[in-house]
Amino acid sequence: MNTTLTFWGTRGSIPTPGPHTTRYGGNTPCLSIAGPADRLLILDAGTGLRPLGHELMRQRRAPLAAQILLSHTHWDHIQGLPFFKPLSARGNTFQVFGAAQEGVPLEEILGRQMDPMVFPVPLHALAATILVTEVAEGDVPVDGFRVRAFRLRHPGTTLGFRLAPSTGGREIAYLTDNELGPGGTYPVGPDWRRRLVRFLEGTDTLIHDAMYADRISEARSGWGHSTPKQAVDLAAEAGCRSLILFHHEPEHEDDALDRLVRQTRTYAREAAPSLTVEAAAEGMQVPL
Repeated sequence: MNTTLTFWGTRGSIPTPGPHTTRYGGNTPCLSIAGPADRLLILDAGTGLRPLGHELMRQRRAPLAAQILLSHTHWDHIQGLPFFKPLSARGNTFQVFGAAQEGVPLEEILGRQMDPMVFPVPLHALAATILVTEVAEGDVPVDGFRVRAFRLRHPGTTLGFRLAPSTGGREIAYLTDNELGPGGTYPVGPDWRRRLVRFLEGTDTLIHDAMYADRISEARSGWGHSTPKQAVDLAAEAGCRSLILFHHEPEHEDDALDRLVRQTRTYAREAAPSLTVEAAAEGMQVPL
């Protein structure tokens, strides 16, 4: 059976629905990987999780079991959970992996966004079984996949993931919300860049934060994001074959992203001639 990665949400910070974001999409981060033996792995739970949930319910033939990897718990990466329709179906089971934040357990954080003060239905009232597993850097015990986590340079504890189906296939790396520039103060150590490159070596496809245009990156130093050129440099250093720009700036409409892709490809032709560059778009699929 083929293993396929699908993008359901590609936008950063806040959903941007409307006629000017239809090609690249307006939902916040969510990817799915349909693997062998009906195994399903979901990366992040932004608003893109909602259309994924509707598609899963449409295809449903038996109780659904899936695993969800959360890069971190900022709103744009978890705000789809309350609207994920399979959570309302008894018999479904979901295991959620992610990091605690500043001593607050992951399960408590997920519950807080559905507290009655801000949301009508509490997390514990959902019909599906939800298992929460806290993880840190290193191997992550995801059934059907080989997964390793690496801490990124972003406010809070944010993890990037390197993964592949356990049966074999191309390895990908998912590094959303990551500051490659010199700004910010993060508890990652002085050898972080060297360790990051080693973490990525041998991966085929790098999905990386490319939120900021060059002209505004300095003004937003320390906010935890990168530019497309910085992502190209990292992909080249790690020897990746393909780079997919991700976590699009809310202010960038489709035409602006078209220009950004053209500019990035021009830069890549000089900096990394063998690297292919694309921008993530909702509905886009990548075979593994």
